[in-house]
Amino acid sequence: MSRLVNAWRALDAEQHLAALTAFGLFVTMFLPWYSKTNAEIVVGAHRSGQATLSSVQTSLSAFNAFSFVEAAVLLVSAGVLLLLWKRAEGADFQMPGGDGLIVTIAGVWTALLIFYRLLDKPSLQGTQRVTATVGVVWGIFVALIATGVVVFTSQLR
Repeated sequence: MSRLVNAWRALDAEQHLAALTAFGLFVTMFLPWYSKTNAEIVVGAHRSGQATLSSVQTSLSAFNAFSFVEAAVLLVSAGVLLLLWKRAEGADFQMPGGDGLIVTIAGVWTALLIFYRLLDKPSLQGTQRVTATVGVVWGIFVALIATGVVVFTSQLR
C-alpha cells in the first residue's frame, strides 16, 4: 500500500488526472452497457388456450457481454495505469512520440471501439418461442465520455 501512496505522490497533476480517468474508464465497465429483453410466447397459459407474451428485461455490464471491444477497453485502462505506475516509480524507457501521444492513441482507439459497439450490439440467440433483443443503456455513454476525458487529459502537457 505504501508503494501505491508513494507512486501517487510522485505523479504530477496531469498524471493524477490521467490516472483517475483511466481508472474511471475501468469502473464504467461495471455499469450497465446493454439491456437485454427476452420475450417468450406461451401457448395455453390461460384457460382460453390463447397465446400470451411474457418478457423479462435485464441489464448487462461490459463484463456480461465480453468481446474483443470490452477486452480492448480493459487493456487500455490497465495499460495507462501501468504506464503511470512505472513512471511514478522512476522507470526510464522511451515511448515513440512520448507518453502523451501513446495515451492519446489508446484513448482514440477505445473511443472508436465503443462507438462501434454502439452500432453493433452483442448478438443473442433466439428460437421460435423465445426471442431476445439487445439495446444500449446509459453506462456505455459514460464509457464513451470517459475515453474522451482520457484523450483530453493526455493533451494537457
